[in-house]
Amino acid sequence: MANHPAPHARRTEPAVTADAPWHDPSLAPEERVADLVARMTLEEKAAQLYGVWVGADADGDGVAPHQNDMADPVDWEDVTAHGLGQLTRPFGTAPVDPGVGAVALARAQTRIVESGRFGIPALAHEECLAGFTAWAATAYPVPLSWGASWDPELVAEMAARIGHDMRSVGVHQGLAPVLDVVRDLRWGRVEETIGEDPYLVATIGTAYVRGLQSAGVVATLKHFAGYAASVGGRNLAPVRAGAREMADVVLPPFETALREGRARSVMHSYAEIDGVPAAADPALLTGLLRDTWGFTGTVVADYFGIGFLETLHRIAADRSDAARLALAAGVDVELPTVRSYGDVLVTAVRNGAVPEELVDRALRRVLLQKCELGLLDPDWTPLPTVLLGTDPEQARATVDLDPPENRALARRLAEEACVLLANPTGALPLRGEGRIAVVGPRADDALAMLGCYSFPSHVGVSHPGTPMGIDIPTLLQSLRAEFPGAELSSAQGCDVDGTDTSGIAAAAELVRGADVCVAVLGDRAGLFGRGTSGEGCDAPDLSLPGVQGALLDGLLATGTPVILVLLTGRPYALGRWADRTAATVQAFFPGEEGGPALAGVLSGRVNPSGRLPVGVPHGPGGQPWTYLQPPLGLANGVSNLDPTPLHPFGHGLSYTTFSWEPGEPVPAEIPTDGCADIAVTVRNTGDREGAEVVQLYVHDPVAQTTRPRARLIGYARVELAAGEARKVHFRFHADLVSFTGVGGRRVVEPGDLELRLAASSAERDVRQTVRLRLTGTERTVDHRRRLVCDSFFEEVTRAPSGN
Repeated sequence: MANHPAPHARRTEPAVTADAPWHDPSLAPEERVADLVARMTLEEKAAQLYGVWVGADADGDGVAPHQNDMADPVDWEDVTAHGLGQLTRPFGTAPVDPGVGAVALARAQTRIVESGRFGIPALAHEECLAGFTAWAATAYPVPLSWGASWDPELVAEMAARIGHDMRSVGVHQGLAPVLDVVRDLRWGRVEETIGEDPYLVATIGTAYVRGLQSAGVVATLKHFAGYAASVGGRNLAPVRAGAREMADVVLPPFETALREGRARSVMHSYAEIDGVPAAADPALLTGLLRDTWGFTGTVVADYFGIGFLETLHRIAADRSDAARLALAAGVDVELPTVRSYGDVLVTAVRNGAVPEELVDRALRRVLLQKCELGLLDPDWTPLPTVLLGTDPEQARATVDLDPPENRALARRLAEEACVLLANPTGALPLRGEGRIAVVGPRADDALAMLGCYSFPSHVGVSHPGTPMGIDIPTLLQSLRAEFPGAELSSAQGCDVDGTDTSGIAAAAELVRGADVCVAVLGDRAGLFGRGTSGEGCDAPDLSLPGVQGALLDGLLATGTPVILVLLTGRPYALGRWADRTAATVQAFFPGEEGGPALAGVLSGRVNPSGRLPVGVPHGPGGQPWTYLQPPLGLANGVSNLDPTPLHPFGHGLSYTTFSWEPGEPVPAEIPTDGCADIAVTVRNTGDREGAEVVQLYVHDPVAQTTRPRARLIGYARVELAAGEARKVHFRFHADLVSFTGVGGRRVVEPGDLELRLAASSAERDVRQTVRLRLTGTERTVDHRRRLVCDSFFEEVTRAPSGN
């Protein structure tokens, strides 16, 4: 094929001796890599800078943008003749038994090692956004549910399990987490984000990085940067974010995950910011990321992102020009498959169009990462020790990627992420007796639990004859198990999308004869318009998809109490039904154990403790809007549109009650480089265990640039038995209130502040206000500032015995 170096070229090179310095693990990685780079031909160098996506072609439904246009046929012998940098998604391209897949990957690695002069294995990468995206692997809740849990420790534990499973079958790199901050809820990929607040995204995302990398898997931060701020909430649309929005909202999660989590890889965004695509932006990928932040890992291309410089952005004349721009900007690895970094790049270097120094720069980063992963060591082996043998049939069913401990963890996270939005009459928990009508298009569909990057939704839907690979109880099935003494009946009522209302009347008639109705509505995850949520499934507004709103109206008209349960990838406008539903529970694609988790919340077996990572809008229009609004973004008397959400960021109810008691007085003044301890005692005043989420916000009354009314700077999830009290201490540092000032520098300025301890971002939920004044001179700070507000607990009152 014209795209790859000829296989015969390497055979003219001399053999490599086994005692070369690069092969010696006792030497420093940098010394080993320098020795290896000096020995490599240009063809061998280029081969380390691209991946190969075996099994992906131009037929059928793609899982990457423009896959059918961009995926060239691959000749294995040709493309691996000089070695290979990466193997793309050996488990996530088609359904394959994990044991069989591990043996197949090991055999591919053996061929790669044997074909290259240096015997360097490829680095294998996979998606892992909601679990390892492989057949029969655990499907965890989506990132928006991670945010709803407000539990970084649990997210880190989940990520460590995901990493362990990936490493056990020979995968080295995971393409997660997504650190995009939600700016427009219409964007299809909201489900993949952690929320609308940069601090919540930063802390939860950093926890995921720590967990994944603790298992020896490289975490890849994406999408750097600005991707979620696209115009109109459209996928791959231009970004119009200003410098302050970038600095104060978009970039902090990446700063935190790199500095605190030490993430080893970054994926560039598809976005163009002010006319410059991220893949061709040296100020972003080299100036900021490397020169300022000190990042030393690899920058990988989002799938086909280098090619898009030519085909979509139109800033590159051809493939070699795209390679030049991307390498100069700082993109080290072309993914998912070779298009511009193969023989096209070799020719461009030899013609003088691309300096070889750029190739060497990227190569050193790639090889250093392989060295850190042990891929350059003489004792490297391609076969995971968990396998019983090298024969595929012998390996079948020997690898369990969904063991009981995974499912227990998935259940716990799903339970913590369920948000009780409203319960005005105490309709929840249900008694679990009498006649319960379970109605709606999401009630009895296992896929209702999964986001678009879970394997069954991402790949499995293209293989309809293949078993799902994991057990996913539906909510209807889970309610039958939860309420064995109740009489349950069900009806679909309507589809997730479409215009057919013919089933609504029958569903309403069923509900009319019931004591209570559980209406299960929501999204179908998909890709590129094949769903109502997911990549390329952007929404024109925030109305419930299809005719689900009409179905809900019909159910409410019966007079039977309706419990609304939402299984979605984004929040939808609920103001139209706010005073009519008996209760509302929100779950953001809660994963394979979402059914039992939700059933537990409805029965009261589980006390809901989730808090919203995104606000729930009142009406379907008026986007974009998040709680991080300056004064002009709030409701006022000069516009007839009120953007105030129905349920604010941070909101969530419980089946128990909590009291908040002030801690010790805080000094009235601290310097602009000072700190103070802020404490509050939280007491469970109810009769059952529960968890409260204490949220710390800053309100800056007067500043040199407009500021949000409130901004999250700390939080703590406090789990309490009935009657128990714990004191929560926050170590506040003045760095946490820094922002981008009029001169474009990040500053901490002197003046008055309000620190608000609150149950949500809404002013009505402020439990305690601490007023203090920052004194001294204005300070300029940078990425070395304090990024995280530390917190710790002090036990005040133990739970009474017997609770």
